[in-house]
Amino acid sequence: MSTEIAQKKFEPKPKWLRVKLPTGKKYTELRGLVDKYQLNTICTSGSCPNMGECWTEGTATFMILGNICTRSCGFCGVKTGRPMSVDWDEPEKVARSIKIMQIKHAVITSVDRDDLKDMGSIIWSETVKAIRRMNPDTTLETLIPDFQGVTRNIDRIIDVRPEVISHNLETVKRLTREVRIQAKYERSLEVLKYMKEQGVDRTKSGIMLGLGESREEVLQTMEDLKNVGLDIITIGQYLQPSKKHLAVKEFITPEQFNEYEKIGLEMGFRHVESGALVRSSYRAQKHLL
Repeated sequence: MSTEIAQKKFEPKPKWLRVKLPTGKKYTELRGLVDKYQLNTICTSGSCPNMGECWTEGTATFMILGNICTRSCGFCGVKTGRPMSVDWDEPEKVARSIKIMQIKHAVITSVDRDDLKDMGSIIWSETVKAIRRMNPDTTLETLIPDFQGVTRNIDRIIDVRPEVISHNLETVKRLTREVRIQAKYERSLEVLKYMKEQGVDRTKSGIMLGLGESREEVLQTMEDLKNVGLDIITIGQYLQPSKKHLAVKEFITPEQFNEYEKIGLEMGFRHVESGALVRSSYRAQKHLL
């Protein structure tokens, strides 16, 4: 891990990163269901700052294929190691969770499973099918890994036709090797380009700021994403999950985020979500419009 990026102490957060506790009748109801049935959502396990807002809108995010990742990205709080065996009942479990919570729009994501021959793409496909069977009115976004760029695995996602297919670039080209150790910037762009070429209506990607990137690098990254036909981009502030993870180099101001949103819309992106607390699934249901 680069000594230029890593440091042991946490940087104090500015006032615009203060989060209000989620409230409201809908949130309280869903929180009760999650606790009662021990449902697994990224919203709760990841302590998402937008959980109250998303749940009120009927949106939630679910992670499949376990909670141990085969990759060791420097920004991510998910454990790295040898994953458990695949739970072939998981598609039905996720579909039931969505039904119990009465979710209108679900975002599905996963750890990387480079240990599997299909890299988890079959479970991905079966999960979407199960959700469709049990929740025919629920719309879907799939936030997929790169599947090492293997098109037959990507095709399994395309074939089940989620409304949005997302794959995060995460950071600028220069920092990719340090931030996403086993990933490749160009490979992620190729995945997004391939999906668009195969007729996916809405492709999406996200980047984090505050890891030492320059304004010019952010704009170049946005341009690279636009050049592969991307429709939706999210831009948020990186926050350090623990002292073992990459340190925050800069807290981006609301004014800077507003500028990136304006530039992104001028570039022609269909949707741009840009703000300190923006995460991949933020306002996800609005990206269907």
